[in-house]
Amino acid sequence: MIGIGAEPGAHECSRAGCRLTATWRIGWRNPRIHAADREKVWLACDEHVDYLRDFLEARSFPVAVASFAERHDQ
Repeated sequence: MIGIGAEPGAHECSRAGCRLTATWRIGWRNPRIHAADREKVWLACDEHVDYLRDFLEARSFPVAVASFAERHDQ
């Protein structure tokens, strides 16, 4: 996932205004509009992983958090 204008290989946190390197991958979907096989992905730094996960869980979205390094190396 590369943001608009980002250099290839730049993996920044998805929290608005944050430019820290992502260490977490947050997979989620909105079951009201996404099929079960559709997954959206946000990246998160250590500081914002809880905030982003809680934001999605508060909306009752299925959420899966994993280390970004583990998923990125596969």
